[in-house]
Amino acid sequence: MPAHKNILTYGTFDLFHIGHLRLIQRILKLGDKLIVGVSTDEFNAVKGKKCTMPFEHRADIVGSIKGVDLVIPEQSWEQKIKDIKKFNVDIFVMGDDWKGKFDYLKEYCDVIYLPRTEGISTTKIKKTLSSISPDLKQSLNSVIHQM
Repeated sequence: MPAHKNILTYGTFDLFHIGHLRLIQRILKLGDKLIVGVSTDEFNAVKGKKCTMPFEHRADIVGSIKGVDLVIPEQSWEQKIKDIKKFNVDIFVMGDDWKGKFDYLKEYCDVIYLPRTEGISTTKIKKTLSSISPDLKQSLNSVIHQM
């Protein structure tokens, strides 16, 4: 029987879509316990990102996915080494759009970059949504904020 493997990944997970789900499903095949760091609104501001959904909603969505064992807030770039040590992480996984950026973590665990799902991204969805008329956009925002 293979040894138990703890996996760690991070993401913003705004406008959760099939690409996010498929990435998590591929990550789950690599080990036994999955810890997901979801970027806080404050950290996204540092990264220059503005989310459509607040941190709490994004964390709840990710936490409800079958196979996700723990959701933690991602509050800074620097926390990764601390999290790897705290959660005894064996494998750190990110999408291949980050290829090479986290190689310094190989000193602490295996680092794997998985391919993104073709044809879908939060950026692409936001670009499509930006072409919606202002009146419809206002109506949609009202509905979202009532949820």
